[in-house]
Amino acid sequence: MPIKIPNQLPATEVLRRENIFVMTETRAITQDIRPLQILLLNLMPTKVDTETQLARVLGNTPLQIELELIAPKSHVSKNTSQAHMLAFYKSFDEVRRRTFDGLIITGAPVELMDFEEVDYWQELCEIMEWSKTHVHSTLHICWGAQAGLYYHYGIPKRQLPQKLFGVFLHTVEDPNFILFRGFDDQFWVPHSRNTTVDRADIEAVPELKILAASPEAGVYAVKTAQGRQVFLMGHAEYDRDTLLKEYTRDLASGVDIQIPRHYFPGDDPTKKPVMNWRSCAHLLYANWLNYCVYQTSPYDIRDIRLGVRTDD
Repeated sequence: MPIKIPNQLPATEVLRRENIFVMTETRAITQDIRPLQILLLNLMPTKVDTETQLARVLGNTPLQIELELIAPKSHVSKNTSQAHMLAFYKSFDEVRRRTFDGLIITGAPVELMDFEEVDYWQELCEIMEWSKTHVHSTLHICWGAQAGLYYHYGIPKRQLPQKLFGVFLHTVEDPNFILFRGFDDQFWVPHSRNTTVDRADIEAVPELKILAASPEAGVYAVKTAQGRQVFLMGHAEYDRDTLLKEYTRDLASGVDIQIPRHYFPGDDPTKKPVMNWRSCAHLLYANWLNYCVYQTSPYDIRDIRLGVRTDD
């Protein structure tokens, strides 16, 4: 089944060229079906790239999805045109009275700042609090995961000695949990961050369970009961060249950046990067949508406010 996105969103043509079934708003209104309502809070500076990456993995499933985009009203995007923001993004105020099957909170390039110093922190806290009663399952990515663990459980982020940058091998620690159903014992995921969350801090919270981790990159996936909240420390949704673009940009800016680890063949940046995480990304998001969202979200989406689950 397709993902329903706005008719003119740039991701539409990209996904069609990749043979991913995209349904525009015009066609979707004729479908007699209850699609999943997924809200994307996009905090990334390269918003068009992020929209496309996440629409790609969300759209490659048998489920029909309606994707809504929001961004903080307390922050003005410097890297995305105002015309794009006005055309495709809503404010939180415009959706706060609605309920959603799923919410995705992306990463953001603010990890070296204290959470409280981020200009949209109070708005993000309001959204995360709202999600507890208006969203069936929330997926937090990278800085979004660190922000969620800090807000909901008081777990601090910690600065790394140097940037964690590259593609890293992870091990599934709890293969019985449905988020990693069908995974091999080990899988690869890209990371690009300067901070982390300590395993001991997570294990000290009884409500949290670690699902996967890496000897080099640390904890990767954490969940609460039934997957109502999922925290992912890396970027399985990244394109092949996302780390390459970041590496090239930092070099051009004179930043002391290391070659991304386990990314270029022979660590040679003149060679085409190896993409060994695509299947993981598609399976991960398909599992989240199917098991954490679709299988247990109430048919009447208004029941999400009452905490109704189909497995109760």
